[in-house]
Amino acid sequence: MSARAFLAALVFAAVSAPVTSSAQAPAPYDATPALIAAAQKEGKVVWYTATDVAVAEKLAKAFEAKYPGIKVQVERSGAERLFQRINQEYGSRIHAADVIETSDAVHFVYFKKQGWLQQAVPADVGKLWPKEGKDADGYFAVYRAHLSVIAYNTKLVPKEQAPKSHADLLDPKWNGKMVKAHPGYSGTIMTGTQVLSQALGWPYFEKLGKQKVMQVQSSTEPPKKLAQGERPVMADGNEYNVFLLKESGVPIEPVYATEGTPMVVGNAALLKNAPNPNAARLFYHYMFTREAQQANSDVGGLRSFHPEVKDKAGRTPLSQIKLLHSDPAVLDAEAIKKKYEEYFGT
Repeated sequence: MSARAFLAALVFAAVSAPVTSSAQAPAPYDATPALIAAAQKEGKVVWYTATDVAVAEKLAKAFEAKYPGIKVQVERSGAERLFQRINQEYGSRIHAADVIETSDAVHFVYFKKQGWLQQAVPADVGKLWPKEGKDADGYFAVYRAHLSVIAYNTKLVPKEQAPKSHADLLDPKWNGKMVKAHPGYSGTIMTGTQVLSQALGWPYFEKLGKQKVMQVQSSTEPPKKLAQGERPVMADGNEYNVFLLKESGVPIEPVYATEGTPMVVGNAALLKNAPNPNAARLFYHYMFTREAQQANSDVGGLRSFHPEVKDKAGRTPLSQIKLLHSDPAVLDAEAIKKKYEEYFGT
């Protein structure tokens, strides 16, 4: 059984299990002097994260500067590896991590059902996050988000000729001129494929598959192919890579399709058996502050649900983009991958 099939089976079992009661979200909490003192006494917090290591390390250093005496141990890995690690550790009653964050929303449905998360609602989450950006029972919240976008090389494609929608990608003029990533390798593209199959139907992918599309693996690869001039248009890929390339001088431009653009969220949570509970609680609070969220945007090109975060000049605000959201509880990764490969191959 593949890793994704194993995950799908675990999550199906978890979300199918009966729930005897619904927990009530606790009151939002702030970084009080008492919490800070208790956290400094512990002196350490262990953060399992799927965020890009340079972005995660910058956040850790900022926290350490703000709260002297507390060291952040950043344990960065891919989302699926983190999921497997937590499963192995909690299955063996090893509690090494304090805070967990991954880019796969399905994980948190499973973690919650397993009883591995601690209810905690940081002040800014409680006051400022939209309801779709946080668990109703207070077990997790969206720490970061990014989009899967269409994009084009502005030296190879004039603005007036660039695609403006997913439907435009089916124009014969783009035959053999596009690149896209694979849902079997990328969680971002898995989410994007799910929401687009719901919004546009599988016939859209059947037609796109006939366009002689260059198939790559990671969602980070299509923007790089555009940057290198290997293809003039990408059918999907990470928006944040497009931002970072564009802001470094690469002739690349994102497109927010008229039918809607898939949003991919990265949730974070406080683990129930955190070995450093006070430092964990303080760090979890800090992750959602305007300061931390602004850093994620500036350094990593990530999106934030914090309303006070300001986008860099040249970036389209989320409020101006039609977004497509996925439901992690019903995402069937193996079924999507099988259907997708009918049209694009492995």
